[in-house]
Amino acid sequence: MGFWDSLMGRSKPVQANLDALFSLPSAAITLDAAAGIKATGVGSVCYRQTEGAAFSAMQSDVQELLDADGGPKVERTVDSYGFTWLVVRHDPDDVGGLVTDLHAVNSTLVDNGFGPQLLCSVVDFTTTDGRPLGLVYLYKRGTFYPFVPLGEPRRDNALELQVRGIVTGDLPIENDLGRWLAIWGAPGLGGGSR
Repeated sequence: MGFWDSLMGRSKPVQANLDALFSLPSAAITLDAAAGIKATGVGSVCYRQTEGAAFSAMQSDVQELLDADGGPKVERTVDSYGFTWLVVRHDPDDVGGLVTDLHAVNSTLVDNGFGPQLLCSVVDFTTTDGRPLGLVYLYKRGTFYPFVPLGEPRRDNALELQVRGIVTGDLPIENDLGRWLAIWGAPGLGGGSR
């Protein structure tokens, strides 16, 4: 950051640390042990799709790469706000494999110059009473936060704060609660959309 940026009150955005995604398997173990919250085996990457052949080709390459390992097909969905979700499914006990695939999607977008289109990645969990819970990775902040939808427009803020306390030692948590955005319509979490 230069002198003029400091003087004008501008700051550089936090650089995403995609390797933070690899902290999710230990967070999953912690959540299960502390609160009986279990991984579902579903994760997704949300991004803004852009026009052009380069983006379409890269998106197809990512899907083919992930589909090539013989696992379930990668699904692509678009929510009501026009955001694209690339959904990956694994065995619920294979959080490490799920995170590896999510990391590959994020890295491919970044390596091909489409990092600014990345919004978030989500790994889905379920509570002991069957409610959905997502651990959301904010790409532009390099941090995580929990999201527990109760049906649009309600969410379980108390459980979100409890989960934050449980996984704080495992994940870099977003401290600004104003950035804990509701991701209505995220695949696996139900509800409407952003």
